[in-house]
Amino acid sequence: MKITFLAAVIPLFVSIADAQPAATVTNGDWPGHAIALSAEPFPLSQVRLLDGPFRDAMLRDQTYLLSLDCDRLLYSFRINAKLPTQARPYGGWEAPTGELRGHSVGHYLSACSLMYASTGDARFKERADKIVAGFAECQTALGEGTNVTHFGFLSAWPESFIDRVEAGRQVWAPWYTLHKIMAGLVDASQLCANAQALVVATNMANWVKFRVDRLSEQQMQASLRQEYGGMNEVLANLYGITGNADYLKTAEAFNQKSLFDPLAAGQDKLNGLHANTQIPKMIGAARQYELTGDKRNEDIASFFWDRVALHRSYVIGGHSDSEHFFPTNDFPQHLTAQTAETCNTYNMLKLTRHLFSWDPDARTMDFYERALYNDILASQDPDQGMFVYLMSLKPGHFKTYSTPENSFWCCVGTGMENHAKYGDTIYFHNDKTLFVNLFIPSTLSWPEKGIEVRQETKFPETNTTRLTITASKPAPLALEIRWPEWSEKLTVRVNGGSRKISGKPGSYVTVSNTWKNGDHVDIQLEMKLHTELLQGSSNIVAVMYGPVVLAGELGTNGLPNVYARNQTDLVRVSDPPVPVLVGDAASILKKIKAAGAPLVFQTKNLGRPDDVTLVPLYRANHERYTVYWYLANATDVRKGSAALSAEVKLALEKIPPEETFDQQN
Repeated sequence: MKITFLAAVIPLFVSIADAQPAATVTNGDWPGHAIALSAEPFPLSQVRLLDGPFRDAMLRDQTYLLSLDCDRLLYSFRINAKLPTQARPYGGWEAPTGELRGHSVGHYLSACSLMYASTGDARFKERADKIVAGFAECQTALGEGTNVTHFGFLSAWPESFIDRVEAGRQVWAPWYTLHKIMAGLVDASQLCANAQALVVATNMANWVKFRVDRLSEQQMQASLRQEYGGMNEVLANLYGITGNADYLKTAEAFNQKSLFDPLAAGQDKLNGLHANTQIPKMIGAARQYELTGDKRNEDIASFFWDRVALHRSYVIGGHSDSEHFFPTNDFPQHLTAQTAETCNTYNMLKLTRHLFSWDPDARTMDFYERALYNDILASQDPDQGMFVYLMSLKPGHFKTYSTPENSFWCCVGTGMENHAKYGDTIYFHNDKTLFVNLFIPSTLSWPEKGIEVRQETKFPETNTTRLTITASKPAPLALEIRWPEWSEKLTVRVNGGSRKISGKPGSYVTVSNTWKNGDHVDIQLEMKLHTELLQGSSNIVAVMYGPVVLAGELGTNGLPNVYARNQTDLVRVSDPPVPVLVGDAASILKKIKAAGAPLVFQTKNLGRPDDVTLVPLYRANHERYTVYWYLANATDVRKGSAALSAEVKLALEKIPPEETFDQQN
C-alpha cells in the first residue's frame, strides 16, 4: 500500500509567518505507513482515565509539570542564542555548564503535549506553545549569528559539540539531546496542532541533513559510537508527516551497522553495551519498517525486543545493571542498587507498541502490563511526584527520587512523559475489532463507530472489570479481550449471560456482538499468588499476585533522605540483613496469606529471622524493601551446610543461633 502523506513537502527553510497548520495524528501514532497495521492505538484525546492508581499518578505529574517555569527551562537556550533573560537556570543536568543541558526541555514539551492530549486541559497547550515560541526565537537568533554552519540549528549548547562528535572527541551525547528537542517539537505539532513546532522541527532536520551530508559513510558510522538517542526515529517521523524523502535518507544514516547487522542475523551481541543507548535505535528501525516496508528493520526490532523483554529483563519488566547489559546467566550477581534504569522501560514500552500493531500478540501485551505496573507506575514518588532513575532490586535497599529543581536526569525527562500518557495502550483497534489490552479504569470515545466504552474496575485490587457500551445505533464489532498468561481462568458475561469463549492463557478471546446502547460485558480473571525464579538461579525468587510484583516491607532502619541531586548518590548506603524464606519456590506459597487489605499479604512462619508483609512494589515507597528473596532449606540452615550459596549465607549472618525452623519445611 502506498504511503499517504498528510502535509506537503517542506522546503529547506520555512518562515514562521508562512507556516501552515501541522498535520495531525489520525488513527495511529504518526501518519504515513507503507505496511498495513493489524492494530492501531487510539489518539490520546479519545481515551480518558477514571479514578485509580494511574489517574492518581497522572494528577501528581500534572502538579509537577505546572510547577516548572518555562522561562527557567529556556534559560540556556537563550544564553546560547545571545538573547536576554531574567530567569534563573535550573540545576542538575540542566545546569548551564552541563553538557546535556536542554534535553529535559524537549521532554517537558513532549510531556505537556501528551498531557494536553490526555486531558484537554488548555494549561498544558499554553505551556507547550510557550516553549515552541521560545525555541523559534532562539533558532532565528542563532541563524542570524556567525557561528552556525547552516540555518536550523537549535540547542542550549554551541554547535561545536557536534564538531567534537564528528572528530571523535569527548562530549556527552549531543545528538541525544537534539533528539529530545526534535521529538518534543514533533509531539507539539501533532498533539497540540502547533504549526510553528513543525516549522522549527523541519528547520532542525534540514540542519541535521547538512551536517550528515558532509560526512562519508565511514565517518558517519564512526560518529555513531556516541549515544545519539532516537535520531533515526524522529527523522523518520518527520518523513511520515511531510513526505520529504531527505528526512528518511538522513534517518537511515543514523542506523548503526555495528548494532543492526548482528541483530538482523539473529545474533545477540548486547553484553556490555549501554542498554538505553540501544533501545531508541530499535524504535527508529521499527518506524522505518512501517514507513518503507523494509523487512530487515522489522527483523532487527523484533529480535532485539525478544532478547531484551523475554531474556534480559528482571521480574518487574526492567533490565540492565549500572545501565549496561550483562550475560543472561549472571543475573544472581546483578541484584544491586543500580538495576533497571527507568528510561529503558519507557523506551521498551514504546517499542512494544510498535510490535503489537504489526501482530496483536498477547505475549507482547503481557510484557507491557508487567513493566507498566511494576516499573513505570512504581517509579513515581507518591509524596512529591518525583522520579526514580534506577529501580533498585538489591535486597533491603530503597527507591531514590529526584529533586524538583536540581536533578533533571534522563529518567526525570521520560518520567514526566510516562505519567502523562497512560491512556495510550489500554485499547487498540482495526476496522472491525476493539482490542481490550489493559484493565485500567477509563473511557474510550470511538466516533467513527458511533460508540463509547466505559471500563470500570479496581483491578488489580479486584479481579473483575466491566465494559459498558454507549451506542448511537447498533454497532457490529468484535471485542478482543486479553487473556493474560498469569490467569489460568477467564470468564466473560454479556448482559449478565455467560458467553462461551475459546482460547487459553496468553491469548485474546473474541466476543462478537451487534452492540446496543447500555450493553455491558463483565470479565473475571483468576488471580493468585505465584513465584518466578530469577534467571540463572535455583534459589532466588520473586513473589507475584497476578501481574503484580510483591515487595517485602522492611522498615526504615538507617533510611537516608531519599531525594538526591545525583542519581547514584545513595547506591552505596549500607543495607541491613534481609530475611530469607525457608522452603522451595512452590512450597513457600502455602505460607503466604492475604492480610485483609487489597493486595497485602503476610508470610506465616516462612521468613527467617522474621516474617514479612508483602505489598505491590508500586506501593513500597520511602522504606526499605525486597523483591527477590533467597530460599534456604531448613536442614541446610540448621547445619550451616556448605551447599548454601554465598548470598544466602550473607543473608543469614545475623540470624540468632537459637532460631528454630519448622520441621515441615
